Amino acid sequence: MGSGIDGGTSGHRNFRYFDLVLAAFVTILLLSNVLGAGKVAVVDLPLLGLWPFGAGILFFPVSYVIGDVLTEVYGYAHARRAIWAGFAALIFMAGMAWVVVALPPAVDWTNQEAYERVFGQVPRIVFASIIAFWAGEFVNSYVLARMKIWTQGRMLWTRTIGSTIVGQAVDSALFYPLAFAGAAGWTTDLVITVALTQWALKTGWEVLLTPLTYLVVGFLKRREKVDIFDTDTDFSPFAKSR
Repeated sequence: MGSGIDGGTSGHRNFRYFDLVLAAFVTILLLSNVLGAGKVAVVDLPLLGLWPFGAGILFFPVSYVIGDVLTEVYGYAHARRAIWAGFAALIFMAGMAWVVVALPPAVDWTNQEAYERVFGQVPRIVFASIIAFWAGEFVNSYVLARMKIWTQGRMLWTRTIGSTIVGQAVDSALFYPLAFAGAAGWTTDLVITVALTQWALKTGWEVLLTPLTYLVVGFLKRREKVDIFDTDTDFSPFAKSR
């Protein structure tokens, strides 16, 4: 694993706050997929007029910020564990949503149709969301870990923003074509417009949240007494952490 400021390794440490950061990461991820993945909203921009964007933009980028914190503080191996935990949580959520929606409603319960509209998930969108999350998060974590070495731990903003630019590009480039290309109401131009808008807005969110990222990273590094550099890390998503 990567070496820490205490001379130890990230794989042999019991961290005080890692479980809390992991829980926040998975929670934000699940909420973003339940509440905003499939809705297209609009914002009225000066000079540009009405501009469509995916509603998940309201808080999904926070999962990338937390992903940055995980990699920056705890190293790629711990971030990899968090990504797989999120991946498993998404699959579980999708499976349970399908089961609950499919259960026969009581005779006197009249809200089945509304329930299906809210929680009935289109398999194509679920598949696209899970694939895009998995690929985008691993790319984001890899880029940040490599940039940390290149910058020798300086200029945190360059790697948090730089990794988000690349990771979110992968996420948006996968999700919207996989989920909506050819679907009713989704023209090719709309798919491209929303994907590019999502990428730009998510990157903008990262820039705006940079001061908060600095505060959280600084707090965790001081409390955990660690600063992981992934100098000898196996970056395969499927590698086992030691």
